[in-house]
Amino acid sequence: MPMAAADIEDLIRAAFPDAAIEITDLAGDGDHYAAKVTSAAFAGMPRVRQHQAVYAALGGRMGGELHALQLTTAIPD
Repeated sequence: MPMAAADIEDLIRAAFPDAAIEITDLAGDGDHYAAKVTSAAFAGMPRVRQHQAVYAALGGRMGGELHALQLTTAIPD
C-alpha cells in the first residue's frame, strides 16, 4: 500500500520537531518521493549520519510502504 506524503512528514517531524520539511511525490504513485529536511539537529553530523537519522525516523518503512525516497538534508542558515 502506498504511503501518503503527510504520513512521511509526520514521521520525520516526530523525530525532528524543528525541521522544515518539503515532500514531493515524484511519480504521482505514492511510492516515489523526494524529501528535503532542514534541521538544526543535523549540526555536526556528516551527511551520511543525517540521512541515516531520517531513515530511522521512518521506522523501517523504506522498501515496504515507501519504495523510494530521494533525500536531501541541510542545516538552517
